Amino acid sequence: MNPDTKPLFSFVIPCLNESLCLQGVLDDCHAGGQLLEIPYEVIVADNGSSDGSQSIALANEAKLINVPTKGYGAALKAGIDAAQGEFVIMGDADRTYNFKDAPLFLEQLYLGADLVMGNRFKGSIQPGAMPFLHRWLGNPVLSGIGGLFFGIPVGDFHCGLRAFKSSSIKLLELRSNGMEFASEMVIKASLRDLRLVEVPTSLSLDHPDRTPHLRTWRDGWRHLKFMLSFSPKYSFLFFAFFLFLISVISLLSFAFNVNPVSGPNTLIVSIFTLFSGLFVFSDYLTTRTMFSETYGRPSVFASWLRKYIFRGSKGVDTIYQVSAVSFLIGLIIFASSLSSFVDSTPSTRLENIITYLGCLFWSVSLTCYLTAAKISTIRSVRG
Repeated sequence: MNPDTKPLFSFVIPCLNESLCLQGVLDDCHAGGQLLEIPYEVIVADNGSSDGSQSIALANEAKLINVPTKGYGAALKAGIDAAQGEFVIMGDADRTYNFKDAPLFLEQLYLGADLVMGNRFKGSIQPGAMPFLHRWLGNPVLSGIGGLFFGIPVGDFHCGLRAFKSSSIKLLELRSNGMEFASEMVIKASLRDLRLVEVPTSLSLDHPDRTPHLRTWRDGWRHLKFMLSFSPKYSFLFFAFFLFLISVISLLSFAFNVNPVSGPNTLIVSIFTLFSGLFVFSDYLTTRTMFSETYGRPSVFASWLRKYIFRGSKGVDTIYQVSAVSFLIGLIIFASSLSSFVDSTPSTRLENIITYLGCLFWSVSLTCYLTAAKISTIRSVRG
């Protein structure tokens, strides 16, 4: 590596107290860099090590970046920003990943890929290198959710060894500071129609005396939460439809006296799930309308909403009008059945259903009002 030559390929290594493994990782990076046959650099993004990792990095021709903001994602973002290479490969500093595979990743980048993911299941996993829960539960489940929610064609969603075109990834404006940074990169790349491919890679045993940074349940939840945040169809729309389904089934059971679920409590369940479903649906409408650019290609439903329902201030005013009309209809229904509220005799099944209809219109009224109010507020803040 000639220090006077601008690197075309950058190795970026996040580091926090990795003195046990860092020497071997840097040796592998240099070995992989020699195989590339192009100018390269090695960057160690140190996250506040107190075990001498910084000295090891400097002694092995690595560019040291001190990152005061704590977190895996924070370290990687700083390292990527400092990278001069057109192409970047990132991986952990625990020597579980093989940086000598760099030529495999570069080949795919030359062929037009924007993001190249390693796949440990298509390569090799050394016995004991991946915990049982990670191998047979966490990774398959999260990879499956990634495929379901976003159509991401990768089988190892959380492999930490990956390479990418620096210009493409920087356009994604990645923001996560924690472990979910890995999920954010893949999800946003998919939503922005970047080309993703996989190459087989290997996973080796960690150093026996090293303390792992990954926390299975905490970090697994952070990844799942991030996926839900970027998939309003599954976190809001499908959930709302599920609540609507429960509401309809409960109402029909009550109306047609379907035993054994036909008592007054069935009607209460129907009203509650309807009310909850409308609120969740309101959040889907707001999210899909006001932040559609965040989710890449708009769905057919989202495009229809923006074109015909939320078209500027006129569309929002229409929703306010629907809210007012629904409120008045509900008021009329309650007024027409007022005697059932003051009469001491038990309400008939018909009177209960009429009361339910009044609640339905008032629920729709409140949902429309909240949706229009949220959209108006967001538009006002955005200017």
